[in-house]
Amino acid sequence: MANEFDNNVYCDFNATAAAAIAGADILLTIFNSTGEKLLAVAGQQGLTINRSADSIEVTSKDTVGGWKSKIPGMKEWSIDSDGIYVPTDETHKELGKAYSNSELVCVKVINGKTKKHMFGGLACITDYSLEAPYDDSMTYSISLEGNGPLTDLSARILTKRMERTLYRNGPLTDLSALEGGESDKVTAWPEGMGE
Repeated sequence: MANEFDNNVYCDFNATAAAAIAGADILLTIFNSTGEKLLAVAGQQGLTINRSADSIEVTSKDTVGGWKSKIPGMKEWSIDSDGIYVPTDETHKELGKAYSNSELVCVKVINGKTKKHMFGGLACITDYSLEAPYDDSMTYSISLEGNGPLTDLSARILTKRMERTLYRNGPLTDLSALEGGESDKVTAWPEGMGE
């Protein structure tokens, strides 16, 4: 009787490389203005989640060894995304409306391959630029700044109602292990990534 994958001699599914996530699978999604539909932003190519923290200097005359002393300060997060601009898509209409009306946007970052939610929260749009070069496709770039803390919810299961309450309070939420409930369902996938 053969051992499982020949004892992983050449098929080690536990290796770090086998567990890596392809960046192309990670999508920025937004809820529509009523919160009833989760939509993958059309045309995406790039996505960056930025997390940073301030430090507070607490150095005094009695600090030992001439080294500065610091303690953690306030934290913040933001998301930057860019891609091909699709003006007729519902997501770009929603983003344009939120930008024009200075409204917060409820966002989620999800793994399109596994359909697992990774992050989510309220954000304000601080930049929504469009570029139209004569020799290339029209593109967009968007910057979203978070409203509240970055919260890890990877082991939690939320109902749609719990999720709306959570987002109203403002955190960027890690939703990578959410399962069940209607809030998990992306209603508009980019081409080739649908269920």
